[in-house]
Formats: sequence, C-alpha cells, structure tokens
Amino acid sequence: MSNVVIFEIKQYMVIWRQLENRDFNGTNIQIRGIVRCSGVEPKSSENYALDVMFLAPDSPFPAPLFEPDNKKGYMFMPISDLSAFVDILRNESPIYGHLRGDKPEWTSVTTTQEPVGEGERQTGS
Repeated sequence: MSNVVIFEIKQYMVIWRQLENRDFNGTNIQIRGIVRCSGVEPKSSENYALDVMFLAPDSPFPAPLFEPDNKKGYMFMPISDLSAFVDILRNESPIYGHLRGDKPEWTSVTTTQEPVGEGERQTGS
C-alpha cells in the first residue's frame, strides 16, 4: 500500500465537542471540533478519510499522521480555523485530501488551480 495517497473529498461531517481530551500518539490533545472528510482515491477506487482535528488554543499540536492500513489520516488545526476550513469545503470543487506518510507535515486539503477572480462576482446595479 502506498505511503502517499491523494483522494477526492466527496463528503464531510462537522463534529463539535465541548472539550474532548484524547491521547494521540502520546500527546494529550484538547479537541473542540472535528471535520471528517471522506472520498475515493481515483486509481484504486478505495475509500479514504482525513480527520481534521480543531484544537483548543492551549492544546499541544501533534504531527499529522497517515495510517495506510486504516486508509485514514489526521491533521491538526486551531479551532479558530474551523469556519474558514468548512467554507472551503462548501464552496470549492473539486477538493482533494493529501495523505502523506513520507512527509506528514505535507498532509493537506487542496483545491485545483483556478483563474484569478473566479470567486463571487457582483453585477452592476
């Protein structure tokens, strides 16, 4: 199984937490929200998932992780970034999850290249 997977995110789920303390590979993190992104890797048609954990301001941040056998990755962001992250998922397409076992710090969510000015356009009144 490859140590690098790029999959198209087809669904996401937002999970809010009051405050969940969880041991993640020896780091005690404080989770306030999770965005679970899932989809299909086009070459293999295998399902993959990326849990983006949004952490409390005083929480330590572990390194991203990809578990190839479970077809799942994890990355960690501050809770203040949750709204912007969900906004991208709602408004952009296609979106890809990059699971990187070779360079975990490159675990990411990306759009494709778009022309400048592609966003919302206002019409004259």
